Amino acid sequence: MSDRNARQEFLGNDSDEILASCRVGIIGLGGGGSHIAQQLAHLGGGTFVLVDPDKVEDHNLNRLVGATAEDAERGTAKVAVLRRLIKGINPGAKVNCIRNRWQEEPLGLRDCDVLFGCVDSYGARNELERIARRFLIPYIDIGMDVTPGENGYVISGQVILSMPGELCLWCVGFLTEGLLAEEAARYGAAGGRPQVVWPNGVLASTAVGNFVQLITPWHDPQRSTTYLEYDGNAHTLLPSNRLRYVEGKRCKHFSSSTDLGDPFWGQ
Repeated sequence: MSDRNARQEFLGNDSDEILASCRVGIIGLGGGGSHIAQQLAHLGGGTFVLVDPDKVEDHNLNRLVGATAEDAERGTAKVAVLRRLIKGINPGAKVNCIRNRWQEEPLGLRDCDVLFGCVDSYGARNELERIARRFLIPYIDIGMDVTPGENGYVISGQVILSMPGELCLWCVGFLTEGLLAEEAARYGAAGGRPQVVWPNGVLASTAVGNFVQLITPWHDPQRSTTYLEYDGNAHTLLPSNRLRYVEGKRCKHFSSSTDLGDPFWGQ
């Protein structure tokens, strides 16, 4: 364990090397993705694949970790901001920036050990989980929303770990045909969802905790689906009741040979 990471030696004797050798993809570098990138850099993450086509704008500054007013004025690419942040914390990290939609460069994700999805829409989550299953990569999804309630506004969110061979976002009821159809009917509405820094931080930290539990020997390994629901008004993050109804079941959505395995193998 290096002096730099001495205070996290409880993660295990080999955790330094494990983290340094890990290749992590972060898709979406807004409030959630920027927190995740920062935390993984502090942990000693070795290789990052950062994916986001957008530039920094004024309305990003309430939540985008690492971005400055000067970045908004210049229209700095989000991938450039996060590369700067990561390298400032961990100069030895390798950072591959994809300033594009991940669908345009899917092979950039194929060698990742874990994918973090920090996207706004159900449709984007559906596509990301499909590519993660195709490449047999664990996928960690985070998201939040703010909606009007009877006595003000309600903040809610989720952290879901989708493991190859285990229950998926469809199995636990987070994705449904109805939700995808409704979203498609109001195309573009997802992009304007309110976002604030502290719920993004809670969800991102929890997602990073799932990642650390997944790859280091500090704790019983996480090998099955995790679904945590966030109540921002009560400040709680608890296992979803939906897991009770699918306990013991097997995923039927990614079960055939055409659903799994890298179609680009050998190319």
